[in-house]
Amino acid sequence: MVQPSATDSFNARLLAFIQRSPSPFHAVAQMAERLRENGFTALAEGEHWSLKPGGRYYVTRNDSSIIAFVYGRQSLAERGIRLVGAHTDSPCLKVKPSPERHQHGCFQLGVEVYGGALLAPWFDRDLSLAGRVTCRDGEGRLYSRLLDFEAPIATVPSLAIHLDREANRSRSINPQKELPPLLAFLPESGDKPNFRALLASTLGLDTDSAVLDYDLCFYDTQAPAQIGLQRELLASARLDNLLSCFVGLEALINADGEQSCLLVCNDHEEVGSASACGARGPMLGQFLQRLVPDTEARLRMLDKSLLISADNAHALHPNFADRHDENHGPRLNGGPVIKVNANQRYATTSETSGFFRWLCESRSVPVQAFVTRTDMECGSTIGPITASEVGVKTLDVGVPTYAMHSIRELAGDKDAWYLNQVLDAFYDYSDALTF
Repeated sequence: MVQPSATDSFNARLLAFIQRSPSPFHAVAQMAERLRENGFTALAEGEHWSLKPGGRYYVTRNDSSIIAFVYGRQSLAERGIRLVGAHTDSPCLKVKPSPERHQHGCFQLGVEVYGGALLAPWFDRDLSLAGRVTCRDGEGRLYSRLLDFEAPIATVPSLAIHLDREANRSRSINPQKELPPLLAFLPESGDKPNFRALLASTLGLDTDSAVLDYDLCFYDTQAPAQIGLQRELLASARLDNLLSCFVGLEALINADGEQSCLLVCNDHEEVGSASACGARGPMLGQFLQRLVPDTEARLRMLDKSLLISADNAHALHPNFADRHDENHGPRLNGGPVIKVNANQRYATTSETSGFFRWLCESRSVPVQAFVTRTDMECGSTIGPITASEVGVKTLDVGVPTYAMHSIRELAGDKDAWYLNQVLDAFYDYSDALTF
């Protein structure tokens, strides 16, 4: 019997994590559970903190963002913090507040497009629904529950080619008209389906409880898989950016504890990060203020710190190679990608990039670089936002990916493991980051 390699085992855990994380709320719940299992103590933002060297802590906000911290034995002012950042959200279809659509004998739900989603792949998929539901109990107290229907309960049917002869030549998608998923056919008589009543029934709420509101998104029920003739591809929804969340979490849990290490996974990156729990918000800055209240000491600490912002990178697509700069086409399984942009859409500098290249070399990990074509616009991520909000040296890296923002993305089977090895080295790096 062939024993699975360390990479295979790592990928199996990665894909299982993504499967159990259909929404940012579920992802943070999974991460918090894993942290507790590995000796991390939960912090509540509304309570007094007493953080001590040698301790391991985590805190959540909005149930969709999380900071995990290993308080090292070395001086914060002299050695700084090794920070890794990622984001928990992915483009999707989110259910509207009053979503019921009863027309032409069909029960559908109105949706908003969250983030820059590729819309065409959402058609003809087996969809389910997950997220957070906020309720009131019989005594008037508010509480929230995670919800995952798990089973395929909806689909967005395509229009037949016979009724749209231009579909394969020049078709645009109207999200208001064409994306509402179909859940059921309407009964010929009796009450029409009520969405909040459906949520209450699914959650098993008693008659004294009420569903007040929700934050729910549709997702593809097809399980993640390792595919290809040599099993060299990882196919899954939400690789962008749950892959980086998982890789950073694995590295943090394995940190030796000598240096202070932090993982921050923010929500709302796909829509600009401007929220209380987003990278443009105060969550990380407030954590650092509570960790080191004295301003001068905190600035000394930040001067010796570094943030590696991990978010997926665009791999060179064999059918669209001309969309890449000819010298900057990252390949799947070619190692993590350093992302560079002259207009600061990425926060990488020559010093932070050079340090990352050295880390890769120290672990015999290949490394690549991405620069967008000069005649094309460049996307961005949490790196520049966090750098400007916190004032920490930063670089942007990511695992090369096909079909980014599709309902099913592709990555190489080696690259997540490669990135994990580099982040392991980063968290255990013993010298002050004084460049």
